[in-house]
Amino acid sequence: MLEKALVGSKRYWTLVFILLGIIGIAFLVYLKQLKEGLGITGMSRDVSWGFYISQFTFLVGVAASAVMIVIPYYLHNYKKFGRIVILGEFLAVSAVTMCMLFIFVDMGQPSRIFNVILHPTPNSILFWDAVVLSGYLLLNILIGWNALQAEYKGTPPPKWTKPLVYISIPWAISIHTVTAFIYQGLPGRHFWLTAIMAARFLASAFSSGPALLLLLALLVRKYTKFDPGREQLQSVAKIVTYAVIVNFFFFLLEVFTAGYSQIPGHLHSFEYLFFGIEGHGKLVPLMWISIFLSLFAIALLVIPPTRRNETTLTVACIAVFASLWIDKGFGLVIGGFVPNPFERVFEYWPTLPETIITLGVWATGFLILTVLYKVVISVRERVGFEESAH
Repeated sequence: MLEKALVGSKRYWTLVFILLGIIGIAFLVYLKQLKEGLGITGMSRDVSWGFYISQFTFLVGVAASAVMIVIPYYLHNYKKFGRIVILGEFLAVSAVTMCMLFIFVDMGQPSRIFNVILHPTPNSILFWDAVVLSGYLLLNILIGWNALQAEYKGTPPPKWTKPLVYISIPWAISIHTVTAFIYQGLPGRHFWLTAIMAARFLASAFSSGPALLLLLALLVRKYTKFDPGREQLQSVAKIVTYAVIVNFFFFLLEVFTAGYSQIPGHLHSFEYLFFGIEGHGKLVPLMWISIFLSLFAIALLVIPPTRRNETTLTVACIAVFASLWIDKGFGLVIGGFVPNPFERVFEYWPTLPETIITLGVWATGFLILTVLYKVVISVRERVGFEESAH
C-alpha cells in the first residue's frame, strides 16, 4: 500500500517538497549544532531544558490523545468513529516520532541515546519514558497499518490486533503520565512539584490532540473525496470542549495554590510568567495570549451554535491548539527554571538555529503524517468505506 504515497496531485507533491526543503535546511543547521555543541542554542546552566524538551512535552500529549478516539470506537462500539480512528492512530505515530527526534536533537552527543539500551536504569523515570514511547509507537504502527491493510483487502482485521488495541489504551495514558512524573518528581523545582501535574498533562493532551485531529479531518474533507463525517467531527468537538474546560480548571487550581499559600518557590514562577520579575518578562505577552485564546476557545465551544458551525469550530480548535502550545510547549518548561533555586532570574529564549531545527522536526512529523494520510485516503477512495465493514 505504501506505493500509493508515490502517486498524487500537484498540491500533494508541492507540500511534500516544501516539507523536504525545511527538513534539508534544518539538517544542515543540526550538523552545525553537532559540530559546535548546544552552545548555539539559548540553553544555559540555569535553563538546561529549552525549546526541544518543550516541544517533546507538548507532542507526547498529542500522541496520547489518540486514545480519546480509540476508547469510544473499540470499547463502546461507537462505530461511527471508524471513519477517523485510523487518522488518530497515524497522528499518534507522527507525534511520537517527533518526540523521539526532539530528544535526539536535545542530546549533545546523540550516541548517548544508546546508553538507554546498553545500560538500562529501571529506577530512572527517563528510562521508563523511553520504554513507553517506543512501545506506543510500535503499537500504533501495528494496529493502524494492519487495520488499513485489512480494509484494503476487504477482510476483517487480524484477530491478534484486538489485544494490542486494549493494551494501547492504558499505554496511551501511561506515556503522558510518565512524562509528567519526570517533572513532578523533581523536588528542587517547586513550579512542577504538584500532585495534579499528570492530570494537567492528560487534560491538555485530550484538548490539543483532538483539536489538531479535527483540523486535519476538516482539511482531508476539503481537499480529498474522503469525508470523515459531520457527526464524527462534532463528537470530537465535544471531547475538546470538556477537556479544555477541565484543563483550564486545573490551571486555576494551581494559581489558587500558589497565590493563597504564598509559597515563594511556587509563586515566583507564576509571577515571572504572567507579570515579570525585576524587569525580566519575555514570556509575559505569550502567557497572556495563551489565557485569552483558551477563554476565547471555551466561549466558542460551549455555545452549541458556534460549536456546530464549522467555521467557528475551526477557529476554536486553532485557538485551543495555539493556547496549549504556548502554555505547555513553552511556559511550563521554562517557568520551572525561572527563577532558579537561588531566586535569580536568568531568562531563556530560543536562538535562530534552535528554532530552525525545531521547525525541521515538525516538518519531519508532518511529512510522515502526509504520507500516511495519503495512503489512508487512497485506500478509502478506492474501496469506499462503510462503518459496518468494521
